[in-house]
Amino acid sequence: MRQSPFQRIRLYHTPPIHIVRNQAFRLITYLDVMTHRFGILRRFRFNRPQRIAAGMLAFFLLQGLWITAHQTLSDRDYEYARCGRETWERPSALAGYYTSCGNIHDGVLAYRLSGLPLTLNLLVEQGLDRFRDPENKVVQTGGEVSTWELRHQMTRILLLLRLPFLLGGCVLGGCIWWVTRRLYGNLGGYTALALYCCCPAILKACVSPSAEVLAALGVYGGVYTCIGVAHAMQGPRRKWRPRIVLLTVVFGLAAAAHIAALPVTALLGLVLMLWVAEGHRSQALPVVLAACLGAVFLLFACYGFSPDAFSYVFRSASGFLWFSSEPARRFFTSFTNMGITVATAAALVLYLALRKARYFGNTTPLFCALVCMALVMTGAPGSPWLWALPFVFTFVGGVFADAYESLRGRLALAAAGAIVVLQAVLCVLSLPALIS
Repeated sequence: MRQSPFQRIRLYHTPPIHIVRNQAFRLITYLDVMTHRFGILRRFRFNRPQRIAAGMLAFFLLQGLWITAHQTLSDRDYEYARCGRETWERPSALAGYYTSCGNIHDGVLAYRLSGLPLTLNLLVEQGLDRFRDPENKVVQTGGEVSTWELRHQMTRILLLLRLPFLLGGCVLGGCIWWVTRRLYGNLGGYTALALYCCCPAILKACVSPSAEVLAALGVYGGVYTCIGVAHAMQGPRRKWRPRIVLLTVVFGLAAAAHIAALPVTALLGLVLMLWVAEGHRSQALPVVLAACLGAVFLLFACYGFSPDAFSYVFRSASGFLWFSSEPARRFFTSFTNMGITVATAAALVLYLALRKARYFGNTTPLFCALVCMALVMTGAPGSPWLWALPFVFTFVGGVFADAYESLRGRLALAAAGAIVVLQAVLCVLSLPALIS
């Protein structure tokens, strides 16, 4: 049978069978990889639970922005702004000190975050100098900053100083939501996050430059990352390394946030790892020590690799801790925290009364909250009781989630809703007192 020209062309250009098989194998492998990647992307959903949590965090952020809009600059703001910029732009003019504020003795990360927006703002203005007249330039010929640049920054310095800490508070709230939702479900996550977003103490720490919110984020994240590493030890070793790297980064955040945060986080995390890592308890201590060494290196980097400034962390007595019940009594007896006090007391009663509530997921935040709430700083300024609040909210959310699943779940849900509304009203009414 005679072939047409098109059939001959198709016959001559048909590749060998082994080339077809290789191309098909590559296509199947590519499709498997893309399916896996798209499968990972599909896990990050923004459904109704995520939207509700985002609304709560937006309410938290709006409260912080409202307080910031009514505040005025204080001497503490000027100190953090000046010394924070010195950590980025130039060393201190005083010999033997890291900044003109002296050696930083509580946490260098708060100073760096305070100065970073101002330094970035200065870099932007320096870039715009090319389009300005010589008399209006930010940086004059001799390299000095003009008074025009100072006036320009003063209009936004209040917001720029507080924005990193407000965002840190939102990240901490997101961590609380992520942990409680995975452990206790949506209702438990809502309860914990709602109490967090309506806590005046957390808001006050987010509307002024300080190390407290950053330290709370490092301690809370470090403890639960240690638990995640302990769970990963029950699986294949290839899953250990990413979690250990994450643990090192979180420990570094705690170390840079406050001088006492890393020891507290490492000890709590080690105890919980020994509790969880059955069959691998001998490897818990080396993992924590390796993460601590990496955290110390990250802390050295935060000090600009300056040996003198970094050695002051170990030569000072700023990290000393002691025990006292005064911070807990002062917090839980405050009228503005009445909703949180009622919720915590109810959670303790239910924890002791309900046997199913006494398990690892609820005992862990209770243990961490009791330890952190009892600590006081004797050297550098610090508020370990504030580091305990995320664990308090986690404990309340976990116990209340168990109550929601009991025979009187609707009654428990109504009571929790009333407590949250009460705390929200008290928080909103206390906002004017947080302006100063």
